[in-house]
Amino acid sequence: MIVFRYLSREVLVTLSAVSAVLLVIIMSGRFIKYLAQAAQGMLDPGVLFLIMGYRLPGFLQLILPLGLFLGILLAYGRLYLESEMTVLSATGMSQQRLLCMTLAPAALVALLVAWLSLSLAPQGVARVAQIINQQDALTEFDTLVPGRFQTLRDGTRVTYTEQLSDDRANLAGVFISEKRFSSDKSKDRGISVLVAEKGRQEVQADGNRYLILENGYRYDGNPGQADYRAIKYDTYGVLLPKPEVSQDITEREAIPTSELFKSDAPRERAELEWRLSLPLLVFIVTLMAVPLSRVNPRQGRFLKLLPAILLYMAYLTVLIAARGALEKGKIPLSVGLWPVHLLFLLIGLGLMYWEPLRLKMRARAAEVPHAQA
Repeated sequence: MIVFRYLSREVLVTLSAVSAVLLVIIMSGRFIKYLAQAAQGMLDPGVLFLIMGYRLPGFLQLILPLGLFLGILLAYGRLYLESEMTVLSATGMSQQRLLCMTLAPAALVALLVAWLSLSLAPQGVARVAQIINQQDALTEFDTLVPGRFQTLRDGTRVTYTEQLSDDRANLAGVFISEKRFSSDKSKDRGISVLVAEKGRQEVQADGNRYLILENGYRYDGNPGQADYRAIKYDTYGVLLPKPEVSQDITEREAIPTSELFKSDAPRERAELEWRLSLPLLVFIVTLMAVPLSRVNPRQGRFLKLLPAILLYMAYLTVLIAARGALEKGKIPLSVGLWPVHLLFLLIGLGLMYWEPLRLKMRARAAEVPHAQA
């Protein structure tokens, strides 16, 4: 029991450290993406942390299996390097018993991953989709930040206001620059620039919103050419476009798991099997990690780390490819993703029993000359 607690603590501590580092890296990259959208006026800055919080279960369901895999490799690799595993082996600790002890923390991680993939992650994706839809309903006026040039419409429109009232109803010192194209967008017709002393928002009966500018000028022309047109106006209306927020989620990711069980559509079945595959993935990578963590103290603990990571990436890549083929109907629904798990289960069993078998064969080969003598 003491050895079991010691090994479990080593694995879980290393798992926590590795998962925390991976989570920070992944969330930082995703947060920068959402932050860029907020800077361009596509997202309300106030919902950034809310979106990241709802996406957290989706990140963790992929990070935890990898964290456990690396945790076993690093924790047990250190024990082999410091000859602690040699001492345990001398007291009767076999590879099979070590695997059984490791499956206990792996089961805990698998339960957590199952909870995330089957329940929390779909709920989080649904909440993010709801927030994104709310952001899609916003206009340029709603996301405008005073004192900042904001780019919309794929960079074809730039808006700036010097002042904005607290109720976001009135502007002062307005500047709008927009590229003009032909009706089929094949020909550049120059740039239109609007400047105004002040402006306000007005909602029409059809639901469209307009920015009503007062006391300003409109300039039309091409940069570098003298043939431009200047118009002075007292009142000018500008249609406010809705910012297009890019989404990296699909609708089926937000479907509750209970509804996926009732569907026979290939895309929904592929999503269901993917969610069920993640907890199973935890046990199979544990089976592969235990023998791969066995290193010679003279070789160093990182000798097998790179091949092990490549094996894990191959497992995940083949699983994702099989998921895509299942969605497109290239793999029968009766087959699903299970052959992929079976293949790497056999690889794990081969890694587990290959080394003891090789040692037995070497011992028998050494006994033959001795018997002949």
